[in-house]
Amino acid sequence: MKIGVSTFVTDQSIRPAPLGRAIEERGFDSLFIAEHSHIPVDRRTPYPGGGDLPEVYYHTLDPYVTLAAIASVTERLLLGTGIALLVQRDPIHTANEVASLDVVSGGRAVFGVGAGWNREEMENHGTDPSTRGRLLNERLRAIRELWTKEKPEFHGEFVNFDPVFLWPKPVQRPHPPIYVGGSGEAAFRRIAELGDAWLANSGSPEELRPQMERLREVAGREVPVTLYAMPEDAEAVEGYQRIGVERVLFYLPTMPEAETIARLDSMAGIAARFR
Repeated sequence: MKIGVSTFVTDQSIRPAPLGRAIEERGFDSLFIAEHSHIPVDRRTPYPGGGDLPEVYYHTLDPYVTLAAIASVTERLLLGTGIALLVQRDPIHTANEVASLDVVSGGRAVFGVGAGWNREEMENHGTDPSTRGRLLNERLRAIRELWTKEKPEFHGEFVNFDPVFLWPKPVQRPHPPIYVGGSGEAAFRRIAELGDAWLANSGSPEELRPQMERLREVAGREVPVTLYAMPEDAEAVEGYQRIGVERVLFYLPTMPEAETIARLDSMAGIAARFR
């Protein structure tokens, strides 16, 4: 069982460099960080977790600046987005950012993506929430072209460009792995066509098992599963291990440095049982 960490990195938390060093030194295999470009003052979309929107959502650092800083002080840690809000991002800029991270990290970038939930945030980026699924699929296709072709071009409903040069190309071939978030048939079809793994964000082992079986049916192949943001519970880890989950990501609360290090020490003690 691979065990990593998922968290929000903010202007009020431990800095990226000491965070990355601490995670790698304690033997975790990966770090996945959340993205929100901003939070509109006029909020109407309910928070999926229930209740008020947590303060960390208002303070997140840019994921690729953050992960590049962490790449510079680590050697083995996989560096992922959990998730990048591609429906709010220009695909050419994003292709360049992820490829650049892959180069500066020596091939350790993981591109975690999803359709998002905050409708007001999307709308500020000019995204129609009702078509965000199609938009996400198209931007993923365009990014794969940009990563893998010498003179990529793309002509679709939402993305349109004539042949371009885009360097650097990613170190990983054919490209950094694409971890797709979400659940249900639309997400599973997206994974089948465009994804390398499923970034699942909820569900007990008993709930997750039939979803994994359905994903396998839709994709027609085995799909690696990473479980996002779970508590550091050894019994739960054993359950996910039994059903074939490849990796779990312990959720690290956003805290100052001293508290973060203490929490990572506790997490590392549990993770050590599964190595």
